[in-house]
Amino acid sequence: MKKSLNLLFAMMTVLVLVVSACAPATPAPTEAPVPTEVPPTEVPPPSPTPEPTIGSAEHPIKVLFVPSVDANIITTGGQVMADALNQATGLTFEVTVPTSYAATIEEMCASPMDTMAFIPGLGYAIASQQCGVDVAFKAIRFGYPVYWAEYIVARDSEYQTLADLEGKTWGYGDQGSTSGYMVPTVELAAAGITPGDQVQTGGHNQTVTAVYNGEVEFGTTFYSVPLTPEGAPVFSYQDFLDGKVTGDMYEVPEDVIPNCAPDAEGAKLLCDGWRILDARANIRTEAPDVVQKVRILAVSQAIPNDTLSFGPEFPADVRSQIEDALIAFSETEDWANSIGSADFYGWSGIAPATDAEYDMVRAMVEATGYKIEP
Repeated sequence: MKKSLNLLFAMMTVLVLVVSACAPATPAPTEAPVPTEVPPTEVPPPSPTPEPTIGSAEHPIKVLFVPSVDANIITTGGQVMADALNQATGLTFEVTVPTSYAATIEEMCASPMDTMAFIPGLGYAIASQQCGVDVAFKAIRFGYPVYWAEYIVARDSEYQTLADLEGKTWGYGDQGSTSGYMVPTVELAAAGITPGDQVQTGGHNQTVTAVYNGEVEFGTTFYSVPLTPEGAPVFSYQDFLDGKVTGDMYEVPEDVIPNCAPDAEGAKLLCDGWRILDARANIRTEAPDVVQKVRILAVSQAIPNDTLSFGPEFPADVRSQIEDALIAFSETEDWANSIGSADFYGWSGIAPATDAEYDMVRAMVEATGYKIEP
């Protein structure tokens, strides 16, 4: 009996151990999961505001004119041109007259994509080398693709040749002027002539006025061929090329000079029908007797005419539109109220120009080491 109890107890012990082994283990306590960090949402930078289109109202094309004549006349006539170009192209233009020839060049180089300018040969020669300004057109004045500088003196002075200007007070408009300064500088130096004091008058009109008033002993300005009573140039460009022009042909006949005066409208300076077109005509209103008081002493070598040039990065497609519109405008009556006016730049027309045509001016700049002063 006792053996039976022992056996039963042993069997129960084994059963307990088996059951304990089969029971699921108590899980170990687990730590709470660490929350995943979500990176902050990046706000994209704002898109850059697109630049206004060149020629739009927000980004007008700058039309620059050198201040060689009265700034009010330039501004008024320039706006006539700007309006015509706007009507033809839909582009917007802003007329500007910088304070000097140098300032005009600086503006073209500083704003290479949106500037066009009417600048003389010297200005173009410098600007093309300085920053790549490119010529499109040259002026035509009564059939001439060239013009000249004139040396003017008081009519009652004793000066008869350039040599007589040695040591004399010289008035010129601006150092950036081809006819007013650069060409006379080269020619006087080549002739061994050293002027005395130099007076920068501010423009062609002011130079004539300075000679008229006796403020300087000689001046240098632009020269254009006078017209006969029939309205034709006294000599043609071909006559000039063929060497048929004599010194006395640059001035109107002596016997008509006492009768020189503005016409009834004040628009022309006439001498018994002969028309004066050089810089003296520009002060006919304030000095009606300018021809009687101021005479031409000499005329320079021929100079390539003024240019219309574009900034070096001006868009080609926009430039093409403007060139076509400008050619069309030059054939209208309004041209005479703009750059075609004798009181403005006196361009009777335009013609395509090439960079090589201004090599003569460029050679002068290189030979003299000339640098346009700001």
